[in-house]
Amino acid sequence: MVHALSEARRVLKPNSILVDLRPAIEHHHVGILRAGRYRELGTTRERFDPDRAANRAVAHVLGKRLFRQEWRTQFECDWVFATLGAFREWISEFIQSGGLSSHDWLVRRADNATRGRRGESKIVARAALVMRVLSKEGTCHGERTANQRGHARRPTTRCS
Repeated sequence: MVHALSEARRVLKPNSILVDLRPAIEHHHVGILRAGRYRELGTTRERFDPDRAANRAVAHVLGKRLFRQEWRTQFECDWVFATLGAFREWISEFIQSGGLSSHDWLVRRADNATRGRRGESKIVARAALVMRVLSKEGTCHGERTANQRGHARRPTTRCS
């Protein structure tokens, strides 16, 4: 991911921004929404190795001053499923994409919680997302990049 961020920096114009939007390193909470009230049934059991690697990559490019973090926020996002079938389809794709073990136990809990109340209950998967706005430091006309100037010399022009 460091390479991807470096390439993004290379193609961005000076003073451009990059929006980094990814899931937070937290398990998804699955529950039932009934009459405007949420009741949790359980949490997913995903692995976070790729997310931790992505966080390290962002920290690396910030440390190298390839980007500057302008803003960061974390917020919740809900996936709402009107039917058990729609939830089953989502959890199946979720498991396959992450190479996870079965979450049949969670599907059974959702089935039990909605049984006989199909029209008035919705299944909800709730996850936190992190959004960072990173800015590419501007370069002045005539200023050379680190690759062009080598490691020992400093640029001769200054930005005003």
